[in-house]
Amino acid sequence: MKYSKEEVMQYIKEEDVKFIRLAFCDVTGRQKNISVMPQELPRAFEYGIAFDASSIAGFGDETHSDLLLRPEPETLMTLPWRPEHGKVVRMFCGIQHPDGSAFECDTRALLKTAAAEAKKAGLSFSFGSEQEFYLFEQDDSMPTKIPYDNAGYMDLAPDDRGENIRREICLTLEQMGIRPESSHHEEGPGQNEIDFRYSDALSAADNTVTFQTVVKTVCRRNGIHVDFSPKPLFDKPGNGFHINMSVRSDDGSDNLGFMIAGLLDKVRDITLFLNPTENSYKRFGSDRAPRYVSWSRENRSQLVRVPAAIGEYRRAELRSPDPLANPYLAFALLIYAVLYGIEKRLPLPEAADINLYRADAETLSKFEKLPESLAEARRLASESDFVKAKLPDAIINYYCKK
Repeated sequence: MKYSKEEVMQYIKEEDVKFIRLAFCDVTGRQKNISVMPQELPRAFEYGIAFDASSIAGFGDETHSDLLLRPEPETLMTLPWRPEHGKVVRMFCGIQHPDGSAFECDTRALLKTAAAEAKKAGLSFSFGSEQEFYLFEQDDSMPTKIPYDNAGYMDLAPDDRGENIRREICLTLEQMGIRPESSHHEEGPGQNEIDFRYSDALSAADNTVTFQTVVKTVCRRNGIHVDFSPKPLFDKPGNGFHINMSVRSDDGSDNLGFMIAGLLDKVRDITLFLNPTENSYKRFGSDRAPRYVSWSRENRSQLVRVPAAIGEYRRAELRSPDPLANPYLAFALLIYAVLYGIEKRLPLPEAADINLYRADAETLSKFEKLPESLAEARRLASESDFVKAKLPDAIINYYCKK
C-alpha cells in the first residue's frame, strides 16, 4: 500500500508507532538512518530533518556539510522484528540541500531520473534480482569462515541447515509487503539464494536494500554470520547479484535485441559500479561467474543470458554484478545503457552458443574481457564519456579514488 502524508500521520497515531526511521543510502548503497519520534514527523515532512553529511561515504567534506532528509510517505513500512507495542516504521527519504535543491549524490534520486527519462522515451523497465549470500558459524559472537552447512545446490534439510533461516527471511519480507519469488541452497557450503518478483526500477532497488537489512537482522537474531561479499571463500563459488531486466515500449515494439546490445556495449565502462571492490574481481571466470562480454540464450557461462521464458517473463539476465553494488546506481546505469542501445539501434552481436569455461584460447580471443582488476575498472570508468554524462563528478571521483 502506498500512503499519503496524511495517511502516514494517521497510521502512526492508530498503530502505536513510537519511532520513525528516516532511511537513505550512501554512495556505496549502504543503508543509513535517523530515528525520530512521532511528534517530529510533521516537521520532517514540511522542512526535512538535518544531518551531518560529512560523515557519510561520498557525501563530501566538512564544508557545506548540512543536508536534509525529506521522507517519502509512499515508502512506509513497519519493521516486524521490532516490538509490537511501540512499533518502529521506516520511510526512504529524498536528500536535499538547505535551499531545497536536490543533492547530486542521492543515488536513489539518480535512479528516479533514469526511470523518468525512459518514460519520456515511451519505455518502462522492470527488474528482478537474485542475490546470493553465505552463512557462517560464529564463535563467541565473532564471525568465522566455518560454513553453516556443507549442503550443495538445491539440497534439502537436514543437510541444508539454511532452510529455516531462508523461511524466516521470506516471511519477514512478506510482512513488509515484499514478495520473494523463490529461495534455495546454492552450490557453495552455507551458500543461499533468494529471488524476487519483477517490479519497477525504484521499488526493485528499495527492496534489494531492504532485503540485505532483513537478512542481516534475521541472521544476527539466530546467532549466524551472513556474508554478501563477492568471494567469501577462495576455492568456492562467489556471491552474485544477478539482475533480470525487461523493457516495454508504448508502441509495442520488441527491444530485447537492442537492450542486450546496449548492455554489451557499455558494460565494461560501468563494471566499477556493478563490482565495486577488489574482491569482486576474484569471482570472475569461475563457478558460473562471467569473464567475457558475450550473450546467449539459456547459457549460464555468458555475461548476458536470455532465460527460457515467454510473454511477460521474457527478459535478459545480467550475471556479472555482485551484492556489494549500490542497486540504485546499478539500475540507473543499466537503464541508460539500454536506452543507448535502443536510441542507436545497435546491432545484436552473434550469440555465443558455447561453453566459455571449456572453450580453447583461440575461441576466447574473439571476445572482450570484463575488467580483470579494480584498477582497470576504475580506469575504464574514469575515461568513459558515457559514465561522465550520466553520473555526477563527485560519485565518479569517489569510486575511482578509493
